[in-house]
Amino acid sequence: MATLLRKIGLIRLHNRDTEDPKHHHNHRGGGGGQQSASLRGKGGGKSGGHKQQQQQQQQQQHPGGAGDASPGPGKGKSKRAAELAARDKQPQPAAGAAGAAGAGGPRERAAGARAGPGPAVAAAAAGGSLVPAARQQHCTQVRSRRLMKELQDIARLSDRFISVELVNESLFDWNVKLHQVDKDSVLWQDMKETNTEFILLNLTFPDNFPFSPPFMRVLSPRLENGYVLDGGAICMELLTPRGWSSAYTVEAVMRQFAASLVKGQGRICRKAGKSKKSFSRKEAEATFKSLVKTHEKYGWVTPPVSDG
Repeated sequence: MATLLRKIGLIRLHNRDTEDPKHHHNHRGGGGGQQSASLRGKGGGKSGGHKQQQQQQQQQQHPGGAGDASPGPGKGKSKRAAELAARDKQPQPAAGAAGAAGAGGPRERAAGARAGPGPAVAAAAAGGSLVPAARQQHCTQVRSRRLMKELQDIARLSDRFISVELVNESLFDWNVKLHQVDKDSVLWQDMKETNTEFILLNLTFPDNFPFSPPFMRVLSPRLENGYVLDGGAICMELLTPRGWSSAYTVEAVMRQFAASLVKGQGRICRKAGKSKKSFSRKEAEATFKSLVKTHEKYGWVTPPVSDG
């Protein structure tokens, strides 16, 4: 009996489903929704597990390249670039200081910090006095080498045109004796008549010689004309910074001076009371400074090379 009732109920359920299309559609739709939902759930679980497994593999291959906890590849590169840029902007210590600070262990670095900066760093901090000192030393060496060569060349002169004596054994202060002038000149006749063996001149060489001219003046005898002025100053353009060339030698300057004496009709002063008055350096310097200003304004007149 129970079996019969069960069969009748199943038949009625089947008929109701087939007779009511709406109910049939809802029933199928509901079942399909539940089935698709369950399928999506299963597929989602599978795809989610597969994706999580791929992320884990990427994290193992590229640490910090995937996941929320660490930035991706692009983020990692941009962060690294920012760190390098920030480090480059920081002031770098001097090479010497960095080397001294980085050398040795902690005790050595601590000792270096207590000792303070080295002499080069201290000199640079004091105002860069190291560079002028080195430059001055270089100029002194150049001047010394040039003057030593000049002395050797003058000592080898065969005609004994000039001779040199150092003043107080200083290489930069010379007394030069001019032994000869043109023998057809009146100056040469004056030298013979007064028993004057030479014309004595003084040359002092500046720190930047041979790139600047020496200061040259006549000491004795007292001369008139011949481009020799008060105090023994000499009016020659090549003795000025404008007319000087580092190629000029002392011998060449003295030969030019001898020619100027003859061209300017130089004579030995024989006037009573005036001939005994000696030249002074201070007066010569003042006269030379004044004549340079005058000739820079109105021009120079120099004897031609053909005159001797």
